[in-house]
Amino acid sequence: MVESGMKRLVVVSNRLPAALKHEDGRWTVKQGAGGLVTAMAPVLRNRGGVWIGWSGAAEPDVDVEGLLSDFSAEAGYELCTVPLTRQEVDDYYYGFSNEIIWPLFHDLQSRCRFHPRYWRAYLDVNFKFAEVVARRTTSDDYLWIQDYHLMHQAFFLKSMGVKRNTGFFLHIPFPTPDIFMKLPWRWKVIQALTEYDLLGFQTMQDRRNFVRCLRRLMPETRVEGRGAAVTVRLGNRSFRLGAFPISIDYNQFSELAGREDVARKAFELKEALRHRKIILGVDRLDYTKGIPERIRSIQTLLKRYPDLKGRVNFVQIAVPSREEVGEYKDLRQEIEQLVGRVNGEFSIPGWVPVHYHYRNLPVDELVAYYAAADIALVTPLRDGMNLVAKEYCACNNSEDGVLVLSEFAGAAAQLQRNAYLVNPYDMDGIAKALHRALHWDRDERHSSMSKLRDQVRRNNIFWWVDSFLQAGIAKTLGDFPEVETVRFERA
Repeated sequence: MVESGMKRLVVVSNRLPAALKHEDGRWTVKQGAGGLVTAMAPVLRNRGGVWIGWSGAAEPDVDVEGLLSDFSAEAGYELCTVPLTRQEVDDYYYGFSNEIIWPLFHDLQSRCRFHPRYWRAYLDVNFKFAEVVARRTTSDDYLWIQDYHLMHQAFFLKSMGVKRNTGFFLHIPFPTPDIFMKLPWRWKVIQALTEYDLLGFQTMQDRRNFVRCLRRLMPETRVEGRGAAVTVRLGNRSFRLGAFPISIDYNQFSELAGREDVARKAFELKEALRHRKIILGVDRLDYTKGIPERIRSIQTLLKRYPDLKGRVNFVQIAVPSREEVGEYKDLRQEIEQLVGRVNGEFSIPGWVPVHYHYRNLPVDELVAYYAAADIALVTPLRDGMNLVAKEYCACNNSEDGVLVLSEFAGAAAQLQRNAYLVNPYDMDGIAKALHRALHWDRDERHSSMSKLRDQVRRNNIFWWVDSFLQAGIAKTLGDFPEVETVRFERA
């Protein structure tokens, strides 16, 4: 049971930071991947908090909590699982979340499949999550709900008569009204979001888009205040609304990049490529990341500037994602065919222009790639934030790198002054930007990267958490102090 009076930070997300994988006939625990885990794990560590989510297993006979107990003890916070069936995963996660909300909110509505069954499953799973949240938390806890999978948590908690302080953060973009209004369940989604005490978005543009949608569906909406967080009034009730750009643990990445073994790996990467200029792309395999467009941009670069042949390498790391989904299998095949085509067109003895790696990398190896790269090419078609851009800057201790960044990434709002902004659909524009970046002199590169690193250092993950908590409950992370030991008890 949870002790009364404990003031804890409780994170609720679709997935736990540890995932169960069935390998070689047995279940194993793997560290979760993705921006949310990178961002939230340092925040909860050793603070006696709780992370509630699905484990990744849909088998009823698996001892999930037993398998996760060691990870929980090492992480320094409690993991609480929400069991889901295979059908629920198919309809709520792969269906509503990733065949409707994900493409719609990324301005790719032509990819949406508005199936009513998906909507019913989404509500059922959200209610199941809310039941676990209600059972495993107290009124003293602060509930921080993460992302588009769980937009109905506050709505269902209130419908059950459960009083909790609730904040919600949307990690992906929020669309403009003309796109959002295509959602058949638009009013119910907006209504559910207004039940939170605080709604957080990545950028001011996302916040403005939400307000415009809210006013379209609820004309009585009044917005009061100025700055990052404002108050929204709907009749006799109100809630807070803010823009809080998520970030990373800057010191963790910078220190890792400076570690001797990582620096040696970075040197070995450069040496393996014969100290040619390295252009790096790092993405989860997803159609929003613009990987095919990026490879075509490299093709354009080599066509326009033949003097670069043999002098530059493009390295694309694609992290496997949603491998069961046909659309993602097709995307992988498209990328591999493009890589083969470009390499076939431009390779010469001793030089292959594109190096493509489809796999998960250990964090120290990823950081070595960041440290080795002369240019980070971060060109999503649309992105809520994109932490790769910030990770690259944090790892560039030599301050000699260049960030080429999509203007449609949320990170552009913060980093636009010192990154090289490009349109990810403009192959010629990206090729020109890369050519210029490759010829920037040392002082220009140093000045830009120094300012980028300072921006990421000041506005790090702990600043993000403090900004959100301050707006939500007038507290900071310091009000959830680290503890020497954490006692976890099963309910």
